[in-house]
Amino acid sequence: MKPWMRKTTLVLSISAILAGCGGGSSSSDSDDSALDNNATDEVSTDAEKPDFDSLVSPASNFSLDPTLPPSLNFDLTRWYLGAPIDLDNNGKSDSIYEKDLNNGYQVDDMFYTADDGGMVFKVGVNGPKTSTNTSYTRTELRGMLRQGDTSIKTQGVNENNWVFSSAPSSEQAKAGGVDGVLNATLAVNHVTTGGKGYQIGRVIIGQIHANDDEPVRLYYRKLPNNSKGSIYFAHETRNGSEYWYEIIGSKSDSASNPSDGIALNEKFSYQIKVVGDQLTVSIVRLDNTYVSKTIDMHGSGYADAGQYMYFKAGVYNQNNTGDDSDYVQATFYSLSTQHN
Repeated sequence: MKPWMRKTTLVLSISAILAGCGGGSSSSDSDDSALDNNATDEVSTDAEKPDFDSLVSPASNFSLDPTLPPSLNFDLTRWYLGAPIDLDNNGKSDSIYEKDLNNGYQVDDMFYTADDGGMVFKVGVNGPKTSTNTSYTRTELRGMLRQGDTSIKTQGVNENNWVFSSAPSSEQAKAGGVDGVLNATLAVNHVTTGGKGYQIGRVIIGQIHANDDEPVRLYYRKLPNNSKGSIYFAHETRNGSEYWYEIIGSKSDSASNPSDGIALNEKFSYQIKVVGDQLTVSIVRLDNTYVSKTIDMHGSGYADAGQYMYFKAGVYNQNNTGDDSDYVQATFYSLSTQHN
């Protein structure tokens, strides 16, 4: 553990998905779906702990240059950007692939460098989406381990994507990485304030995406009458069930102001870590305290042959019923990934 770190709470939550003994729910877009509260505070292995060596203090001096585009302040060689624009008129949002993204790419009011050098992601309620199956807009990076080598396909178990170490060894040999850690430091600057109650104020700031499903979606949510926001995550199984885990505050549509919540424009760091079937999500505060939660994904289907993973980071707006002028925005100050 780094000397600046102090643990506040460490909760190990095991989702016994196939055994049916957790608090899981069927898939629902509403944030009032049931929580998985099957938890213990015992942590026995390194797989069930944060990766302390790579955790980033949000109080760090990030030495970012506000005169440079994002790709010159951040290593974006292993990412492409999905932006809510449709310059090719194909009815879907555009993808800015690795080489273009790392050639100084910026787009006004969506993806640009802030006055303090941070990397800004912003998206409104309405706009082009990634596919006809997607309900919400996003300005979001997608992990690309191929680093611009277009001879490697974007999708599939190949050198562009990674797999769990619980996957068959033949799949691990084909993948670009095994297991993974995503670290980010950011401040959420704005969330939506109108629309349907279950959509107000919520935004996804980090993900692991698989072929068709999402092993983890990390949410920040602040309700209009609260001065601070909550952080929680969802684990989706391949059979369509979802399990919800609160880290800071409550995910409820009627949540009271969380005493330990995170305000808009307040920096914090998150880490999403996978080792085998163990998923650990950690949050580090400005005072260098951290909170962490681990779940067991065994039985969720992601260790099966043919399943591949990639990280996502940015803002994925979870409101499509608010005013046209409303938006979500976050500024990132560090972003990194690692794999075996």
